Amino acid sequence: MNKKVLGIAILAVLICLMIGIKVFTEYNSDPNVSDLDNKALTDVTIAVGGGKEDFIADTRVNEIMREKYGINAIYDSWSNGKIVKEPLVRKDGSNYDLMFCSDQRFLDYYRLSPDKSKGEADRNRVLEGGLTLNTPIVIYSWDTIVDSLVLENIVTNQDGVYYITDMDKLLTYILEGKKWSDIGLDMLYGNINIASTDPVTSSPGATYYGLLLSIMSGGSVTEGNLEENLPKLKEFYVKSGYMNNTPADLFERYLKTGMGGEPIIVDYEKSIIEFATSNPEGFKQVKDHIRILYPSPTIWNSHCIATFTENGNEYNKIFDDQEICQIAWEKYGFRTGVGIGNYDVSKVGISGIPQTITKTVSSLKMSMYDRLIEYLGN
Repeated sequence: MNKKVLGIAILAVLICLMIGIKVFTEYNSDPNVSDLDNKALTDVTIAVGGGKEDFIADTRVNEIMREKYGINAIYDSWSNGKIVKEPLVRKDGSNYDLMFCSDQRFLDYYRLSPDKSKGEADRNRVLEGGLTLNTPIVIYSWDTIVDSLVLENIVTNQDGVYYITDMDKLLTYILEGKKWSDIGLDMLYGNINIASTDPVTSSPGATYYGLLLSIMSGGSVTEGNLEENLPKLKEFYVKSGYMNNTPADLFERYLKTGMGGEPIIVDYEKSIIEFATSNPEGFKQVKDHIRILYPSPTIWNSHCIATFTENGNEYNKIFDDQEICQIAWEKYGFRTGVGIGNYDVSKVGISGIPQTITKTVSSLKMSMYDRLIEYLGN
């Protein structure tokens, strides 16, 4: 009887030991590795344009893709110009599941048949996609300058948001060579100007000049009024002087040199949100003096997806995920639904950002951008 009891006791100890080992192993496993990580994830290959590097590298965004959707995203950087003109294949010759370009004009152009006379490659059949991460063009300035622009009836404060309600007048001031002192800003030297990136070499600069061309054309650029307004746009371009090649460099100059160095610049709405999130101490130093001005109308910069496979379609679905949309907006300043206002603007802690963007012009066709860039570059 004692031997039987002893045997049962030994068996119980062994069972407890096995359970203990299993619990210990699970408890001490890497907490960053989910159950899905231990299973086969679906690799999704993406040809991606610039302007969203921090968002696509975000740790939490990638965790959500793995844990909820079983996706392992593999990004290859592509020039937006090459995305639409060269064979869209990986280095090993395999095809991509989707492309994620940096402006709507590239998506619109990709959907067209290739121009064989220019040596353009055949394109993949687009299954799904569209506008995904969106941010409008805005003007950044300083409190003292904006106060003077309000007195000039160029800028209007509507419910705490500053709008450039007479963009034509501001452009006229620049083209006529008016000085800052002419509008009561004696502390500033030189002519009134809006600094931007170079439209000839920079996609954001081209988007901004597309907006200017739309305003000069009465809100709608056609083949007929394009040539008519290009000389006026070229004059504006020449008067703008030195230009940075990247928005990040220009925005950094704006913040570091202040009102005396960069009185007014053009950039994206997302820039101030990303800065406030990544550098709260730096933002605290300037937040009472910066002003965000929304041109009326403005223009969207839209990072667009075009899927080529079912795996690409699965990746496209992640932008319906509420948490991913929240991260895109609150941390990186991307609106994931154009103008629909599914955002709590108070969450970003920046005054002067509107709940919705309503007055906009459409992006120009690629052929018009090509003509604009060619004309300015000559």
